[in-house]
Amino acid sequence: MTNSESTIEKVNRNLARRYRAEKRFRLYGILSILFGLTCLVVLFTDIITKGYKGFVSTEIYLTVDLNSEDLGIVDPEAENAFMQADFEGAIKRALYARMDVSDRRAKRALNALISSGASYSVRDQVKQNPSLLDTTQGFWLLADDDVDTWYKSLDTKAPFLGRLSEQQLAWLNTLVESDELRTAWNTTFFTSGDSREPEMAGILGAALGSLFTVMVTLVLSFPIGVAAAVYLEEYAPKNRWTDLIEVNINNLAAVPSIIFGLLGLAIFINFFEMPRSIPLVGGLVLTLMTLPTIIISSRAAIKAVPPSIREAALGLGASKMQMVLHHVLPLAMPGMLTGAIIGMAQALGETAPLLMIGMVAFVVDVPGGVMDAATALPVQIFLWADSPERAFVEKTSAAIMVLLGFLFLMNALAVWLRRRLERRW
Repeated sequence: MTNSESTIEKVNRNLARRYRAEKRFRLYGILSILFGLTCLVVLFTDIITKGYKGFVSTEIYLTVDLNSEDLGIVDPEAENAFMQADFEGAIKRALYARMDVSDRRAKRALNALISSGASYSVRDQVKQNPSLLDTTQGFWLLADDDVDTWYKSLDTKAPFLGRLSEQQLAWLNTLVESDELRTAWNTTFFTSGDSREPEMAGILGAALGSLFTVMVTLVLSFPIGVAAAVYLEEYAPKNRWTDLIEVNINNLAAVPSIIFGLLGLAIFINFFEMPRSIPLVGGLVLTLMTLPTIIISSRAAIKAVPPSIREAALGLGASKMQMVLHHVLPLAMPGMLTGAIIGMAQALGETAPLLMIGMVAFVVDVPGGVMDAATALPVQIFLWADSPERAFVEKTSAAIMVLLGFLFLMNALAVWLRRRLERRW
């Protein structure tokens, strides 16, 4: 009787200890998830608080005299009449008149408040509407990056002064009091390529470069990856060679991406002498990197098709090719597409292999095709993050937000496709 009670007590103590251990284990798991979510929230908060101001730009209102004689426009119908016109001089004269300065040093300081790209904006508006010539018009002109950073930080305790002098701050305060300084939606950020001037830098060139690169990657990697998966699952004999190929494919999926960049540099640029910094080479390199992911996900999707589907097709007299094309592939397509989209999202965010093939070059022009010099969005972020100007900090965070938006959309598309096309047996 005494031994029986002792055994029950031991069992109860052991159970209580196991329950406590299980509770601790669950608590560790919950704490790990909370820690990960906290890091994610901190990261997103930091990016958003720094980047949302990149979607707006500071503008200065100025009344500009568009006298055609002063601009140097003799015939507005001439082909290069507006290209050679002195709109920059007209803006400077309007600035001097607004602040009533005549000293050369003061003029130089005053000119620094307006972006060098403001004259292009005025030129484009006058070119679209030539009736503005020989009139005086008010324009909201793009401000310099120092003015932009200072104005956006006015609501903080210590506004960022940058390289602004006391005299320039006095002029800017005058403009603020007269409501001639404002922030507006930054269309330049979405419609321009890269620039050395932060207020004129945009992501259009990098976004199109990424688009062309991902298109090349998708066109090459998806059919090749699906064909390889079909052969390995449906036709390849089970022997050592097949096992060796499968092991190598699995290993390639875990190889660091920069290794693929080195491979692309050696094969496509050094051996085939293809041009650097073009989306075609970037797409070829990312194809090498993405293929293992697509092959593995496609094989998993093909394996998930029940054997009864194959047996039923063959039993009704279909050939093996008809069985694969008409029954297995349609049923495995949701998983294949999901794997392909996730692979494309991974390729879209890659930087290291693109750095190796020269897509880190400073490219101002917007690419028009896969053979034009271009950079990619992750590489553009890398370049801006390394720039010393303070205004590039918010540009970097804004570009990261755009890239995260693309990645979120691609993952959402993968989830939608899987739920839309998925079949359960």
